Amino acid sequence: MEAGGLVEQRKDIMTIRHVNNKVRYVNKTIKKNRFKKRKQAVVPRVPNVLQELFVSCREVFKGPGTIPPASDVKKLCSILDKMKPEDVGLSRNIEFFKATGAVKGTPRITCTTIYQCDDFELCIFFLPSTAVIPLHNHPGMTVFSKLLLGNMHIKSYDWVDPVNSQDSMPPSQLRLARLKADSVFTAPCDTSVLYPTTGGNIHQFTAITPCAVLDVLGPPYSKEEDRDCSYYKDIPYSAFSNGETTVSEEERDYYGWLEEIEVPENSQMDRIKYSGPQIIETSCL
Repeated sequence: MEAGGLVEQRKDIMTIRHVNNKVRYVNKTIKKNRFKKRKQAVVPRVPNVLQELFVSCREVFKGPGTIPPASDVKKLCSILDKMKPEDVGLSRNIEFFKATGAVKGTPRITCTTIYQCDDFELCIFFLPSTAVIPLHNHPGMTVFSKLLLGNMHIKSYDWVDPVNSQDSMPPSQLRLARLKADSVFTAPCDTSVLYPTTGGNIHQFTAITPCAVLDVLGPPYSKEEDRDCSYYKDIPYSAFSNGETTVSEEERDYYGWLEEIEVPENSQMDRIKYSGPQIIETSCL
């Protein structure tokens, strides 16, 4: 990957600069015309689908302790399924997403927040090739993930016994989890949804090619409200036996033991300011 690359896109698309395998939004430079023209305020175009997503999220997410009903989940998925990279100021022609060479050192993941309030958050994760978001949970959260660009391997689990799944656990204690997903996804693809105790609440992302993932989290992580992120390592079911839980020989590949671990070094992310199309905050009725 070349350092310091900058690619210009259309007027309604923000450019992205990537330096030393990092990505950042930068404002597009506009060349002045030799002829004098009346100055006009430039208002970035807000994609209808992005604004629709924001408005729908305000209607759907009711705060901590609530889970959207199936009808609302379907509504948000239908909006996200329509979303394209350009709706958040991205393009597959940006050098970051065209890079094919090996990343030097440990690839750093970048995150930008489009919007955040107490009830939900809209954010984008940029993963260089081979970058990993380690196995982690989403306590009491409903999360919609839309892969906008790239190829990504997703592995996810749910606790076999979800009771007290949000309680803190002693170090080195193993808990049985059922494998929910272990597949490669290629953009564009359908939106995936996880819930507090189902849908693959504990998941890991591994970028096969440079990727961009749009996440909708409701509610967002919050240490103050006991929604901090915990990390895990998975161990094959066959590595340990448990007298209380019996899994048939045919199903053992669909189960694993999870052990909570300290925050991994490769979980650290660079955060940048979002400079793509801006959401218009309309008043609540």
